Amino acid sequence: MLASLDIKPYVAPKAKTATQLPAPKGYKLLITLPELEETTAGGIYIPGAVREAEQTASMVGFVLKLGTLAYKDEKRFPDGPWCKEGDWVLFRAYSGTRIKIHGKEFRLINDDTVEAVVEDPRGVQRV
Repeated sequence: MLASLDIKPYVAPKAKTATQLPAPKGYKLLITLPELEETTAGGIYIPGAVREAEQTASMVGFVLKLGTLAYKDEKRFPDGPWCKEGDWVLFRAYSGTRIKIHGKEFRLINDDTVEAVVEDPRGVQRV
C-alpha cells in the first residue's frame, strides 16, 4: 500500500541570492569599498578580523551609482555636484548604510556626506 503513495523526500528550496546591485533612491549614493590587501608591504599576513574592522571603518569608496535626486538641490549645492559616478571619494568613517552582497561590502551614503574626491585611494589612511 505505501509503495503506491509515491512519497518523495523533502528538498529545501534553493536560497535566492542578489543578482544585481541596489539602485540608490533620492539623494543617496551607492559606494563600493576598496579591496584590502591580505599582507602588508613587508609580507606579513593581516588576519581577516583585522581587515574586516578596517573595512568597516573605511573612509574612502568608489561611487557606483547616484540616486535620482543626488545633488539636484541648487540651494545646498550651488556649485553643482560634489562628485560623479566613477569617482573615488572620502567620507566619515562608519557613515552610511552598510550592506553585503556576495561577501562584498557596499554603502549607501547621503550626497552631502562626501567630503573630498581623490584621484588614487591607495595612499589614503585613517588616523
